[in-house]
Amino acid sequence: MASAMDIDHDVPTVLSVLRTEAPPDLAGDFYTMEDLWERRLWHQLTDVLVQFFQNPESVPLRTRVYTQFVGTFDSKINQLKLVSLGLATSATFQDKSEALEFMTALAQKVNTPASQDAYVYAQIETAQVKLQIQDLDGARVTLDSAGAILEKFDSVESVINAAYYSVNADYYKAKAEFAAYYRNSLRFLACINVTDLTLTAQRERAYDLSIAALLGESIYNFGELLLHPILDSLVGTEFEWLRSLLFVLNAGGISKFDELAPRIATLSILQSSNEFLRQKICLMALIEAVFQRPASDRTLSFHTIATETRLLLEEVEHLVMKALSLGLIRGSIDQVGERVTITWLQPRIMTKDQIESMRQRLLEWDSSVKQLGVWMENSGKDVWAAS
Repeated sequence: MASAMDIDHDVPTVLSVLRTEAPPDLAGDFYTMEDLWERRLWHQLTDVLVQFFQNPESVPLRTRVYTQFVGTFDSKINQLKLVSLGLATSATFQDKSEALEFMTALAQKVNTPASQDAYVYAQIETAQVKLQIQDLDGARVTLDSAGAILEKFDSVESVINAAYYSVNADYYKAKAEFAAYYRNSLRFLACINVTDLTLTAQRERAYDLSIAALLGESIYNFGELLLHPILDSLVGTEFEWLRSLLFVLNAGGISKFDELAPRIATLSILQSSNEFLRQKICLMALIEAVFQRPASDRTLSFHTIATETRLLLEEVEHLVMKALSLGLIRGSIDQVGERVTITWLQPRIMTKDQIESMRQRLLEWDSSVKQLGVWMENSGKDVWAAS
């Protein structure tokens, strides 16, 4: 086995060979690497390596640079950045089993008390590779292990949180668990700058989020997604109507929902859930009808609800019971009087239109208070004078 001194002696030779094989634009990087390596400037060398590995032209050389060069001093550099270099290397492997073996070994290498953040990062990305080879159970175990460690950290680099939520989202997408995908995907977006994603990646994420919002059984508030710039990436594409559909659903617009029905039929994943979507738009219409009324006037007749939701009168009670069971509203049903009294409405992230509607209601309330004050003053002049 070669000694450390032998390895150090071979490094200039390794870099020289790699330099001759590198594209002209990258050849100069190897001179810089050799200079920094000889002066043991590990921090600066790491930064150069990160830039090198981010360059698409470095793909054919990454594995050799990592194994023959980075491997000679990997314990001396920032372990989180070491994992980043490892990820860029594993991404070049055609054989995903080989990539899994590589990532598993990398995770064990950085599994030290001083580098638990790097270990978690490597675990998360190992779970991603397991997803790629359809080992969903293995990916879940690895993600849960990483999540348990993450919970113990007071703070962590955003890149780790982003990776954790991204891989979790991919897992739930593979399992067709729409609500869980929706939550994790939005958390992922909160950890990154959306403009760092390619336009294709933005559109794919927006499409998947739209489907998840529509089909998620517990998702009845789309405000966070509707206000997120990721959704704008669908504008001008064949799926722009999905964006419109979300706004329609959020507003409980049954007429416009019906107008988009032919579009819904073009996607098999939505067409197969047509009955669920119909119930969802009716629930959203009920919520919007309650929301648009002042808190003092939230007793609705069955007839009013049937009109708002376009349901038959005998279907109203079932819809209200569904809304109650989902926790969208709280209140009581008067079956004899055929009335529903709403005492609480699930908090919502409001769109600009909904905020404007609330502003108008506040203005109307302010006007009513002023009118009441004028009436009391005019009607009670004799009382005020006597007192």
